[in-house]
Parts: sequence; C-alpha cells; structure tokens
Amino acid sequence: MANQLGDHAVILGGSVAGSLAARQLSDHYRKVTLIDRDTLFGPDGPRHAVPQGHHIHALLARGQQILDELFPGFTDELVSIGVPIGDFGTSLSWYFNGEMIQKAETGLICVAAGRPLLEARLRGRVNALPNVTYRERTDILDLVPSPDNGRIVGVRVQGHDAGEPEVLQADLVVDATGRGTRTPKWLEQLGYPRVPEERVKMELTYTTCDFYGPLTFDPIGDDIALLPVATPDMPRGAIFARLPDRYAISLTGILGDKPPTDMHGFMEYVKTLPVPEIYKAVRDAKPMGQPQTFHFPASIRRRYERMSRFPDGLLVVGDAAAVFNPVYGQGMTVAAIGATVLGKHLAMGVPQPQAYFRDLAKVVDGPWDMAAGADLGFPGVEGKRSLKTKIGNTYIPRLQAAAAHDGVLSAAFLRTAGLVDPLTALMKPGVISRVFRGKR
Repeated sequence: MANQLGDHAVILGGSVAGSLAARQLSDHYRKVTLIDRDTLFGPDGPRHAVPQGHHIHALLARGQQILDELFPGFTDELVSIGVPIGDFGTSLSWYFNGEMIQKAETGLICVAAGRPLLEARLRGRVNALPNVTYRERTDILDLVPSPDNGRIVGVRVQGHDAGEPEVLQADLVVDATGRGTRTPKWLEQLGYPRVPEERVKMELTYTTCDFYGPLTFDPIGDDIALLPVATPDMPRGAIFARLPDRYAISLTGILGDKPPTDMHGFMEYVKTLPVPEIYKAVRDAKPMGQPQTFHFPASIRRRYERMSRFPDGLLVVGDAAAVFNPVYGQGMTVAAIGATVLGKHLAMGVPQPQAYFRDLAKVVDGPWDMAAGADLGFPGVEGKRSLKTKIGNTYIPRLQAAAAHDGVLSAAFLRTAGLVDPLTALMKPGVISRVFRGKR
C-alpha cells in the first residue's frame, strides 16, 4: 500500500455507492469495513432495504466506463453470464412526444444487467479485496465524535444477532446510506448548522412487471429497450427492456398519476403509452408475478459544500449527498463519478471534507441540472425555476424534435444523457444551428 492514510475506514451502507467507495479506500487504509442492515450475499434478488430494486435500472455510459476502470473486465464478466449490451444510440429506441429520435452510433456501451445482478457482481469484486470486510445484518446507531465534536472517530453499531452495541473506531467514516441518510440529523445533534437542501417535488410512482419470454411479438429483437420518455405533453412514460432472463416494463406516472398494481389496471395503463408496440408485445405474455410499485416523492440535493463548519473524519457519497429522480437513470452513474472524486482526494492525502464537497458539487451540478430541469418542465412540479432552467426547457424539446431526423443531434443528446459529455456540449454553435435548421 503505497499511500497509506490510516488504519481503518468504515463505510455506512453496502450498496453501489458504498462498494465503490470501498474500492477507492482499499488502496489507502489497512482495513475497510462496510456496515449494512441487510443480507448482502446470497440470491441475486431485490433487497428488502432497496425497494426500488424491483424496477428497471440503467447504468449510463459514464458509469460503465468507470466500473471497467476500477474493475478491469467488469463488462466482459457481465456479458459472459448473458447480460445484454449494446450501443447507447442504436440498441435503445428513445421516444419523445411519441416520436423516436434517429438512431446513431455513439460508441458508448449500454449494460442491461438489472440492479440486483449488477450489485451482486460489484460486491463480489469488492469482497475479494483482501482488506475489505462486509458486515451484514448490522444496524448503524449513531456516529462517535471526539470530545470537542470536531471530528468523527467512529460509529456505534449493533448486530442483529448480538447483545450489546459496539463502537468501531475509524480514521474515516463514509456515509453511503442513500436517501434515508441520517447524517444531517446527526450533525445538528452535534451542534453543526442545518445542511442546506434543494428539493424538486414531482411525486413519481414506478410500477414494474416482469414477463416470461419469448414474446409472440417482439419489437426489441436483439436490441435492449424501448423508452417512451415522459414529457409535459405526454406525461406517462415507460421503459420496456430485454433483461438476461426476462422482459420487463417499468411504468412511470407523476403528480399523483399512479400506474396500477393489478394486472388489468397495469395493462390498461400500458395501452395509454405513446408507443403502441409495447402493449402489442405483452398483451398475450405471461407475467412472472404481480406488478411491484415504488413511490419517489422528490429529488433532494444536500449542499454540504455550503456549510460553514463540518467535522473532520466524515464524508458523504452517492444518494446520501444527492438523490435523483430515477426516471433518468443517473443514480448509480453519479455514484461512480463521485467515487472518482473520492479517489482523487485520497491520492492527495487524508481527505479534507470541505474541499472534497466542493469538488463533489462540481460533478453533481450537470446531472442535477439535467434531471431537475427536466422535471421542472412539468407545470405542477414544485421547485425553483431559474432562468437557466427555463431556457433549457425551451431548447431541449426542440433539440429532441430535431433529432427525430438528425442522427448527429441524437448522438450529441445521448452522450450528454449518458453523462459522458457536459450539458454545455448541447449549446455549441454547430449543435444549435442543426436544432433550428431542423425546426425550420
């Protein structure tokens, strides 16, 4: 270990963000421990603590690139067990207002693994690291501060099968507990200011049903998915995907529009989608079980970089820092991008929280502007509408409409949506000229 920064790092949460953080920390701490209340190893099914695990998840292009950088051969490993992959611009059929944008090669890889399988393979890679340990079925009770509350020196935990709580001493504690994070509450209890927050309230409901294959009518073929994206004019959206051992439909509704969980109601909702091929594909298909639903009230961004004081020895990663509307598939990829920020700070020495949070904010800005901005295009969604948001919600629909006949615009849009290129790439003069030329 060339750059050892301490003896013990503890990560709260063993999901994607926590596992990626463990990979980075393993290069710099003699021992890394991940704490999770769930059973993490065993069948590759949705976990009790991850209710969204039943639904289709996307690993965006930048996320795939980072996983292959941190775990060489990771994509090849998924392919070897039957996970479909393809080009982000040709294996996915993207629809906006009922019109498909033109397919175009992007050179970016789309991985259709499903979250439980992806998590299981990721944890398997991390668990193989000699200095990393997962502690399953263990509750996280609270942080342990120094006498002056200026530093976090450990965490108090209790195993489900244990009697008394125990304290794990740590040189660094990383919160990767997701949207249920208690760090803001713990900080206030220690005398720190309230964590500033931004919220975009859209009241999203996801309902997903899996179907046995093969299908009598299969509009996907060797591709991966059809995606009618919800828009203000057509607010019902869906993902219809080919997964390793099944087909799945995730239906989305916002502002109180809830896709039903009974099969009749579910299929009636599918009928209303702007892509009739989806209903035609599954109307005679056999469901693998009852539809599962998940409610997501709001996107939340915790602005730790704006705090005047923050304790040493504590960092926050993944959804615990910013939780995104899952419709845009950004969560796992933003967690991977955040892991690269953590890695850069570890390479420079013991991470300084305020410097780390400033850099984390910079990489979260783009995905947040993209997702929150798109949601705020719906008149009933609650949140702050800046001038930048209003401009984006005028320009991006025009770009999407022009992309129905222009593969160059499709590729530019998908490279941005895949978090490979910044949002500003869509504002280059050459792109703008094609948008308005296409509009005419």
